[in-house]
Amino acid sequence: MHRLPAGALYPWPVDEMPRDHRPAKCVRVLLAEDQGMMRGALALLLGMEADLEVVAQVAAGDKIVDAALTHRPDVALLDIELPGMSGLEAAAELRDQVPDCRVLILTTFGRPGYLRRAMEAGAAGFLVKDGPVEELAASIRRVLTGETVIDPALAAAALSAGPNPLTARECDVLKASVDGATVADIAGKLHLSESTVRNYLSSAIGKTATRNRMEAVREARRQGWL
Repeated sequence: MHRLPAGALYPWPVDEMPRDHRPAKCVRVLLAEDQGMMRGALALLLGMEADLEVVAQVAAGDKIVDAALTHRPDVALLDIELPGMSGLEAAAELRDQVPDCRVLILTTFGRPGYLRRAMEAGAAGFLVKDGPVEELAASIRRVLTGETVIDPALAAAALSAGPNPLTARECDVLKASVDGATVADIAGKLHLSESTVRNYLSSAIGKTATRNRMEAVREARRQGWL
């Protein structure tokens, strides 16, 4: 079976590949992946499936909705960690603005928290990138029929991990804590008092069982809560 290649160069663009054997009605796929070589490999491999057609490719999360409105894909295949906007945020926007488009998350980061957030954002599936391309193609077809497709190992891990213990505001404060931001910086950015910021940070540190806010950020990211 073909697996997603770590890196190979291809002699022609996907949209110039022969389509003589395609059925009259193909599944239209939007592909969002920030790594150019991976994006090209995915597009090429999916394009080899007779009933799949990659109609749009984007490298940034904030380009996804516009591309979907323009090209009207049946399925959007989204990475999570994208510049501009995460795939999870884009999934929620697609749910509101392009409700007929089914969303399938495909990511390197199989974290239980990401799975829960993807389902809350309206995603129809969640897969990790190390699977065979035949499985990915089959999952695209399945979500289009209304099924929910989730990597079994990740589903089990998400059930055992439990829900995200952090509130939305605690997540906001942790996100604003990166890059050496001071409590005053965070307070100004989020329009909160400094004492409120300290309370949120203290609560987040306790819930993540860490010693300081930077450890709390790392743990929350490791779990997929941020």
